Amino acid sequence: MNVPMKRRSFLGGIGSAACAGALGLGWVAATTEQARAFERLDRRERERLADLAMDMARRAGAAYADLRICRNSWQEVTVRERRLDWSESGVLVGFGLRVLIDGAWGFAGSATVDEASLRAAVASASESAAAIRRLGAVPVVLETLQSHRDDWTMPMAEDPFAVALGDKVDLLTRVNDAALKGGASFISASADAAKEEKFFASSVGSLIEQRRVRVAPSFDVTVIDRASGRFGGRHSLAQPRAAGWEYVRGLNLVAEAEEAAQQAREKLAAKPVEPGRYDLVIDPTNLWLTLHESVGHSTELDRALGWEANYAGTSFVTPELRGRLQYGSALMTVLADRTQAGGLATVGYDDDGVKSDSASFAIIRNGIFENFQMAIGQAHLIGAERSNGCAFADGPTTFPLQRMPNISLQPNPDPTSLDDLIGGVENGILIVGSGSWSIDQQRYNFQFGGQLFYEIRNGKRGAMLRDVAYQAQSQSFWNAMDAVGDRSTWQLCGTFNCGKGEPGQAAPVSHGAPAARFRNINVLNTERGDL
Repeated sequence: MNVPMKRRSFLGGIGSAACAGALGLGWVAATTEQARAFERLDRRERERLADLAMDMARRAGAAYADLRICRNSWQEVTVRERRLDWSESGVLVGFGLRVLIDGAWGFAGSATVDEASLRAAVASASESAAAIRRLGAVPVVLETLQSHRDDWTMPMAEDPFAVALGDKVDLLTRVNDAALKGGASFISASADAAKEEKFFASSVGSLIEQRRVRVAPSFDVTVIDRASGRFGGRHSLAQPRAAGWEYVRGLNLVAEAEEAAQQAREKLAAKPVEPGRYDLVIDPTNLWLTLHESVGHSTELDRALGWEANYAGTSFVTPELRGRLQYGSALMTVLADRTQAGGLATVGYDDDGVKSDSASFAIIRNGIFENFQMAIGQAHLIGAERSNGCAFADGPTTFPLQRMPNISLQPNPDPTSLDDLIGGVENGILIVGSGSWSIDQQRYNFQFGGQLFYEIRNGKRGAMLRDVAYQAQSQSFWNAMDAVGDRSTWQLCGTFNCGKGEPGQAAPVSHGAPAARFRNINVLNTERGDL
């Protein structure tokens, strides 16, 4: 196949916009010298550097210290209208060192991993801790931490970084061909991949090696009615996954792209929705994002304590509401889990060194709010005994923040199909695929769009609709859920790049959800702007 190509060097620098789409918010790729130096770091040398760092930290007065030595790799490939539009890959290497001195965190890192850089980092982190103490910050109190020695590797069959660029371009070109055959005016198809390799050591004796990979195949189809000037579109329903390239091969993106183009054409002729109150049946490809924004973010403890107020906002869920807040209907149980197969946040240990299989927990059980997500040093602030494995740093030189594990709405244990959910609706709308969204700073008032919308009349799915968005408040929405689909309706969805923090970091996270039914939800027409 003769495909025009535009390629960038493997270790070249990239801009923050491109990087945010892959792993981080503003990464700069490692230099060739830094990457080669990292290659020379075998396990014995990493452990020697860790011992040195822990000894220097103790001498500096640290009650606790940890060190992460990491290599993060990424690749992005995009084909637009049968031409290779973008090909970018790179690596980021380095280390991050934390010290806890007199109840204050200090942190420093470097892209160069050697003894001199490590000595400088201990001095800099100690100075940072002293500065924070002088500011009078709330002291950090750590729970008793467990020591772990382990080597964890995510299972996969085919490393996406070993797949030839030409093979990826060929697949994406076939996706383009199928969409154009289906009637698309424009088509862009992408395949992104990321790999994390982390060595973690702590002053409590942990020595942990971890490796994981994730892939994100996607496409965007646009159709134009040149007579009216109107356009419609459909984004791929394929989801990112912690998996090898075998996952991408098994998706049949080519068939989906042709169908998506046809559905986008159908949108142009679809009836605009009449604003009003409707019963909604929401597919997991849409509901995962509502779960992420209205439950995932609102139950982050640092947000609830006001630590993210300057950037990411606060939360209507406050510590005194644990065990008391009726978050949703009795059908609503939401679990946090870093062991979920294929989950983007799945890993053996979080970036605090907390073991994942001992940190799964219920955020909401039978509609009642139970637990916040926590990193180490936070639990005592709400009277809890320990954290629950929710720390992540998106690069070697970034500080671990409290970030979401995989957070999933549990399916109905009793047989309940999508048709069963639709069958209980007289006047409603079926919503498929995630679209535009907005939510306030307290994660309370929100509005969500989607990709595909269908009338439901007298228990039957009808014609396609367009210009649909639903509005609600988090509590009222989840309390309006009167039916949940079974495991056959459940799907694992998610995102590569949930943003948070200053400086900004991006975290991967998955959300599983069944289809679910919600009664009497406000729907607006997005084209008319009617409420």
